[in-house]
Amino acid sequence: MLLAYPFRVLVPRRAAPEAATSVAVALLLLAGSVDLVPPSVVIALAAGAGATLAGLRLSRLASRRGTDPTPRAAGVLLDAAVVAAGLTAVVLPLAGIGHTLAVLIGSLVVAALSTAGLYRLPGRSRPAAPVRLRWLVESTGPALGLALAGWLLLPSDGLPVRVRLVAALTLGGLGMAALNAFAGPRRRSGVSLCRGGVLLTVGGLVLLATLPSAPAGRVALLAVPPLVFGMLLVAVGAADAADDGESVEPVAAAWPRSVLPAAVLLLASGLHLGAGRSPDRTSVLLALAAVPPLVLRELLRAGDASTSVRRAAHRRPAGRSLRHRRAAPGRWPGTPEPPPERALGVPEGAATAMGAGATWSPDHSSAWSGLNRRPAAASPGDRASLLDALAAIGDVPAPAGALLLVDLHGTEGFGPTAREDVLAEAVHRARAVIAPDDLVTGCTGTGFAVVTAAGPVLAYALGTRLLSALSPPYRLAGAMLRVQTSIGLAEVSGAGPADVLRQAELARRRAVQLGRDRVEWYDAFLEEQLVRRLDLERELPGAVARGELDLVYQPVVDLADGQPVGAEALLRWRSPVLGTVLPAELLPVAEDLDLVGELEWWVLDRACRQLSDWSVGVRELWMAVNVTTRELTTPDFVQRLAAVLAAYGVPPERLVVEVSEPRVAGDLSTVVARLAGLRSLGVRTALDDFRAEHASLAQLRRLPIDLLKVGPELVGARPDGQPPLIDVVVNVGERLGVEIVAEELESSTQVEGARRGGCRYGQGFALARPATAERVEAYFEEFPSASR
Repeated sequence: MLLAYPFRVLVPRRAAPEAATSVAVALLLLAGSVDLVPPSVVIALAAGAGATLAGLRLSRLASRRGTDPTPRAAGVLLDAAVVAAGLTAVVLPLAGIGHTLAVLIGSLVVAALSTAGLYRLPGRSRPAAPVRLRWLVESTGPALGLALAGWLLLPSDGLPVRVRLVAALTLGGLGMAALNAFAGPRRRSGVSLCRGGVLLTVGGLVLLATLPSAPAGRVALLAVPPLVFGMLLVAVGAADAADDGESVEPVAAAWPRSVLPAAVLLLASGLHLGAGRSPDRTSVLLALAAVPPLVLRELLRAGDASTSVRRAAHRRPAGRSLRHRRAAPGRWPGTPEPPPERALGVPEGAATAMGAGATWSPDHSSAWSGLNRRPAAASPGDRASLLDALAAIGDVPAPAGALLLVDLHGTEGFGPTAREDVLAEAVHRARAVIAPDDLVTGCTGTGFAVVTAAGPVLAYALGTRLLSALSPPYRLAGAMLRVQTSIGLAEVSGAGPADVLRQAELARRRAVQLGRDRVEWYDAFLEEQLVRRLDLERELPGAVARGELDLVYQPVVDLADGQPVGAEALLRWRSPVLGTVLPAELLPVAEDLDLVGELEWWVLDRACRQLSDWSVGVRELWMAVNVTTRELTTPDFVQRLAAVLAAYGVPPERLVVEVSEPRVAGDLSTVVARLAGLRSLGVRTALDDFRAEHASLAQLRRLPIDLLKVGPELVGARPDGQPPLIDVVVNVGERLGVEIVAEELESSTQVEGARRGGCRYGQGFALARPATAERVEAYFEEFPSASR
């Protein structure tokens, strides 16, 4: 246990099999290098282990359920490829047709299956022809360098010159292609990881075909690392591609593709010369062949640098000249002539706002597509002025500055003229608090943008001042209109203008989600959250119709004798795109999309159907179902629930409807009426998430409930040394005729505390974990006398 603990801490559970296999392979290589185990046995065991684990991973992908058959087809083909690679390393050399020929045949089969599988992976992209040509030119020189290293390292004894040269060229091409996959602009995507794994696997097989396989030839062990780890990367990359799609970085990682080939060639040359061997004609020809591609690559880079310098020189005079004179400020409809303001390096007149109705709708990333919910007619002038101002800030030696995107909420129900009037007044207020050098320009029909040269802290302070200036009511047609404001802030700090614009919009979107009237500062974690939220919003509609929802059930037990008395139905969304989504993440999205009612009635229907199925052997166990106050307070809730119970023939007393205590205060009288209606029907009611505060205890007297669910924080001792609050809750419950359920019990100490405190029922991982209906039914059968 002591040895396993740091392993669990350092290695995620998902990657534990790969980590264990890697350790085992390393130990095998160590044993083979000191002649404890024959090299052929090491190769067979290592390749078999890698192929088995990778094959199991890919078989899960091949059998994955979902509407899109493409990932399954990719899983089948890649699974066949890794199995073929394992058989090639273990079985084919024993077929009697020659070691080299057998492995080369297997390599061709693996390459064909892998190519077909990669073609079917989701998220695969094909760059334009000029980009592919450029990458070919830049890769040829390093690839020839790797081929030269392979020529110098491959044994010359017993290996024909032509076979050795073909193997060296193949290894050079495969190695450079793998470096491009692992260090290219899409290096973090599952497709690139899978492609690199395929190249490593084939490269390992080529090494296995050319290196001596005799027991004394320990050099053959060099084929094991790329072969085994390549197969594992194929499985990991394919799973990531099926789950996450394509992840794109702004630029490629240049140093691995330049440094690693040179380092390998330097090492190979040192070993070659250290062995007392002189360069031969083939090595000289390979070295000379690498020179023209390297020269062409440098010429292309020099041309790019020259173009960049000319563009920068073209921008710089205009920026310098305009920094010292005033530019015409943007004027909004109905705005009085403002004082002059200076545009930050923006061409004269470009900073002029294009009108309150003008909008821009950038589309610079896949995450952007769901952000602009409003119809947006593109306004190139506005967007160009923003990008130019951001670029001007980014051109200074130590870039600093920020972009604030301001959006106003509450004018949607008014006509275009009224919205323009409100926006004009908002811009007038904003100009009163920003610095003279700051730029104000249009962005959407309900907002504007501010570009400032101030640092991030001062920019955040400016955002708070804007909130204060924009919060007072607006006079509109003789009436006073209150609006809410959301501001997204992004730093410049050397980032590209389009990236800054995207980041500020993501931050503004987050401000909207968190309740508006706030400033949100962009960071990378925020972007991950928003992209995840967009994925949830995209996939959740239609999840019920697609059959993606599922229920698990957590037993509730009597703490006195340990007998089960019921179960709680817990919703799970088994999305083929996003994986399993829990209610804590699912329900807020459902509320925003107005899908809570659809989900909750599906849960009620499925829970009652399951309760009817359980009636054969366990008639007296109850089923608890969570319901939001929003759905509970609908006028026909009791009638609809009665119809569901009648449809499945479920006795009403076996159903428990739970409602969360923190939410009942908003409409307490209606909640009381609905709970009373349920009790008159015979359905039992429960109050969940009870907080034991004074207000909660006071309203507890009004609520017609049968069960009161409390968390573990009420069971344990309080920090001030006072007795646990569970004693107070139990006493109140006894006076009101309410039974107490202690939930979320995760340790035996908490279970014992709940039992001593007087709780009748308990629920939590320490007692029983949530499980499928079949497993819970089997758990119930262990207690034949269970009936409450």
